[in-house]
Parts: sequence; structure tokens; C-alpha cells
Amino acid sequence: MANPTGRGSGIASPARRSMAAAARAAAKRTDRTGPGTEVPVRVAEQGTGPVPAPGQAAWDRADPVEPDGIRLEAPDDADQGRRADDQYAGPVLHADAAAAEAARGRRRGWLCAVLAVLVAVTLTAAGVLGAQYADGRLTDRARVEAPAAARKAAPVVLSYDYRRLDRDFAAARGHLTGKFRDEYGRTTSKVVAPTATKYHGVVKASVVRPPDGGAPAVSVVSASPDRAVVLLFVNQVTTSTQVAGPRVDLNRVRMTMARTSDGWKVSAVDAL
Repeated sequence: MANPTGRGSGIASPARRSMAAAARAAAKRTDRTGPGTEVPVRVAEQGTGPVPAPGQAAWDRADPVEPDGIRLEAPDDADQGRRADDQYAGPVLHADAAAAEAARGRRRGWLCAVLAVLVAVTLTAAGVLGAQYADGRLTDRARVEAPAAARKAAPVVLSYDYRRLDRDFAAARGHLTGKFRDEYGRTTSKVVAPTATKYHGVVKASVVRPPDGGAPAVSVVSASPDRAVVLLFVNQVTTSTQVAGPRVDLNRVRMTMARTSDGWKVSAVDAL
């Protein structure tokens, strides 16, 4: 009767020979790869396919297949190099992307800054032009309104009658403003009123008109939105007990006009 295990005979079974050949191939593979390197070795089982010949590594077989049908492929040095390169390429690409994004951010920041400056300059220019336009319109109005106010104020401010001094001085103060109003009040109360009362003084002033009845002799020397200087030709006729008859004085008067909430008022009077 034959021994099923083959231990009683000197000839090894095919399965044992296959396992021994696989072990020798694994040992040679280990020698070629060097110490410390693990190489997967498939031990062929009976009925799973052809067994590698003695001295042939398991990975050298053209189409190794595990018992469960999974194909095994030997690791390739080029594949390992590509995987190593991929491991280092990731951070480099991320760094390049971050640098590009930072550059785009800086460009956006500069663009926003430039746009902000342009908007500020545009608004400032628009404000300046608007202010100049408004000032120009107000100045044009001053050239019309200030001389008209001066023409009305001159006869009142430069005239008085000793018989009604309080009324005349009050009317004159209505055309004045600022420090000149206070100065006029002091001068008329301390100097003009006593002299006019003593000598029965009467002064009547009028703005000169041409003989043909044209516009009064009034001109604008300078003008701004809130201030104007007006030159007037004024005739004053004076009567008093100090003179034998009426005396006519031909005067040139410069009036400084100021814009107030109540209209244009006289802020200074100078006789030229």
C-alpha cells in the first residue's frame, strides 16, 4: 500500500518540490534586493497554475495570480520615483498657486487704491468747479446788487436836517453794518448833531446823473460774493447860518458794501 504523505519514500511529491522551488526563488530575490527589503513571494499551491522553475523569482513570472484571482505586479523603480515626485510636487504647486493668488490680491489692492484716488480727485475737482461756478454767480449778482444798494444808501447816509436829526440818523443807520454803524452813531451824536443844531445845518446829498437823464454815476471797483467796492459821484448842497447861501460840494465817495442777511449794507465810507 502506497504512503499518502510520501514520507516513507526517498522521492518528494510534486507539491513539496513546488514549495521548495518557491522558497529558493524567494531567497535569491532577497539576496538581489539587499537586506531589509521585503519582496512579496507567492507560494504556489497545487492546482493554482504553473510553478516557477528553480532559481526564478515569483515576480519574474509573466502573469502571477494569487489564489483569490488578484493580479500581482512587481514594484517598478520608475513608478516609485514618480510617486516620490508626486509627493513633493503637491506642496510646490500649492506654493505657486498661493504666490499667484497673493500677486492677484496685490494687483486688486493697487487697482482699488488707484480707483479710490481717481474718485477722490474727481469729486474734489467737481467740488472745486461747483464752488467756482457758485462764486462766479454770486459775484455777478454782487456787481448788480451792491451798486444799487450804494446808490440808495448814499443820499440817506450823507444827508441830514437839524430839525429832524434823530429821524435822519436812524434812517442812515438802517443802511449801515458792522463797526462802521457804531462809528457813525458816535460821530453823529458827538460832532454832527451839536454843530447842526447850533448853526441850523442842512445837508442834502444826491448821486450825480448825466444831463441827458442817463444812469447815475456809479461804478463797481471790485466785487466778490460777499463784498464790493463802489465808486459814486455825489453832490452835497449845504445851508447854515455860517454861509450866505447854499454851498455845493462835488464829491467822489467810495463805499464798501457787505452782504448781510438783510441785504447789502455800507461797511465803510471814504471821501476821495
